[in-house]
Amino acid sequence: MRSDVVEYSPVGEGLVMSEFWLYAWMRRVSVIAAHVTALGLTVLISLLSRPGTSLFSWHPVCMSVAYCLLLTEGILLFSTEGSPFCFKSRLGKVRLHWFCQALVLITAVTGAGFMVASKNVSERPHFVSWHSLLGVGTLAATFLQATCGVCLLFPKLMRVASPPRLKLYHATCGLVVYLLATVTVVSAMYSDWFQATVQGAAWWAFVLLPLFPALVVMNQITNAYLPRKKIITS
Repeated sequence: MRSDVVEYSPVGEGLVMSEFWLYAWMRRVSVIAAHVTALGLTVLISLLSRPGTSLFSWHPVCMSVAYCLLLTEGILLFSTEGSPFCFKSRLGKVRLHWFCQALVLITAVTGAGFMVASKNVSERPHFVSWHSLLGVGTLAATFLQATCGVCLLFPKLMRVASPPRLKLYHATCGLVVYLLATVTVVSAMYSDWFQATVQGAAWWAFVLLPLFPALVVMNQITNAYLPRKKIITS
């Protein structure tokens, strides 16, 4: 009896050629739709916030730019389907990823600063809602994730023992940060300000919109870092 070990990735297993092309096009369309959704949601929230009318008005703008747009684009640029940066080299994508992540931190900290300043002016208490607590947790997780990324960027300087393993941890933690950010964005739509601004079917549409890019990002990361299995055939 002879046994052959066949290594495979479970993604697309058992698909014939016509089904594979359909699967590839569906993935491409979903990635493009995620780009459009992230940009559209950011623009809509920015318009609803009417930036400049108050200190608070800049908070939703900065946070949507940071977590709905920049964080999404910083991850999706590694996608091979439907990404506007598919022509870039791996090194170019990594550098662009770091640029996006740095902007995420800068914009998010700026948005948090506007919120703190707004509450100080109105003399309202801090951290009394689930949204604010989730926001603090998301911001802290973003800083930790960036620290992990710095170790990957300078492995010798940071004395990283196993860069491949750290890379896997970085991707996994990045997915956790993105999902946490998605929950924080959705929780913002339960705030008094948002419910007073958007009502009815439009409110439900806003609640569902952040979930689609999250599904695409989750699919991309799990497909890229899913452990390969082995099948032994006789």
